[in-house]
Amino acid sequence: MAGNTLGTIFKVMTFGESHGPAIGVVVEGCPSGIPFDMELVNRDLQRRRPGQSAVTTSRKEAEQPVLLSGVFEGKTTGTPIALLVYNQDHRSSDYKDLKQLFRPSHADYTYFKKYGHRDYRGGGRASARETVARVIAGAIAKMVLSRQGIKILAYTHSIGQWVCSSIDRSTLDTSIIESNVVRCPDIQKAEEMEAGILQAKSEGDTLGGVVKCIIRGVPVGLGEPVFDKLHAQLGHAVLSIPACKGFEIGAGFASTLKRGSDLNDIFEIKEGEVSTSTNNSGGIQGGISNGQDIVFSAAFKPVSTLLKKQKTVTKSKEEIEYIPRGRHDPCVVPRAVPIVEAMAAMVICDAWLMYKAMK
Repeated sequence: MAGNTLGTIFKVMTFGESHGPAIGVVVEGCPSGIPFDMELVNRDLQRRRPGQSAVTTSRKEAEQPVLLSGVFEGKTTGTPIALLVYNQDHRSSDYKDLKQLFRPSHADYTYFKKYGHRDYRGGGRASARETVARVIAGAIAKMVLSRQGIKILAYTHSIGQWVCSSIDRSTLDTSIIESNVVRCPDIQKAEEMEAGILQAKSEGDTLGGVVKCIIRGVPVGLGEPVFDKLHAQLGHAVLSIPACKGFEIGAGFASTLKRGSDLNDIFEIKEGEVSTSTNNSGGIQGGISNGQDIVFSAAFKPVSTLLKKQKTVTKSKEEIEYIPRGRHDPCVVPRAVPIVEAMAAMVICDAWLMYKAMK
């Protein structure tokens, strides 16, 4: 299997399966001398952790990272950084009936057809359990970026029919986002989202939604034109997250409803300072950061595994009704928030290191 590595200078490789011994990550290209903040790693892992509330899967994992290499006396050495998180609460017997089944909208069928053999225990490598490694790598990228004044924060913009509205993005911070279990800064909508997820869960069903991400403090000049546009790199990284089905930056699809005269961001130079009152382009123009906040959204589909009886097929193409077992999220959006941050951090860190190397 290829495709387990991301990045050009800041390179990330993940490994491990949902029900294997551990999930791991190797980060290559991190500059030396960066204070290694294990508290940040732990904090982001806890935000992604299963079993944190009634709106998430009941699987219990302590998510205790083990640092193997790349750090000495509290600072990065410039050598590859490797960490492991051991799986402790996997129940592989819950998936024994899946040896001969292809679950609807899962990777079961495509993995089997491509590789001829698959790990059916919780989806194996296709499981969102793999994102543990991404969150660790993202935390390391944040350590690098914070020294440059670059901050990344994501939040739940919508779940199902409920859409976040009354917030001021300029004053938004993590404490507001983390004040409720769905990670929505609109408190009233957060309560409605939580109730909606619990209702869907009680009916054995699932919900999807949208995560919005804001990247502050990005200098002008990150990203390469043509094939390696910064928003293309962000889209590639974010769309690689399990269950992510859509990516848009700035005005996104809504821009198709406007005229160019309404959509263009007009930059003015006043007393040597460049400013604009709009950000429809989402902080990136021509594939290069323009110094404004980078703003993008990621759409997540409802979880494919329902908690009620559903139709599926066997390898012999026989259609049967199957009652899923195991533990699954009724909505992945709240736990996807730190994962979106992590993917954005990796891309921006890699772009910043490339920008620095070319100056």
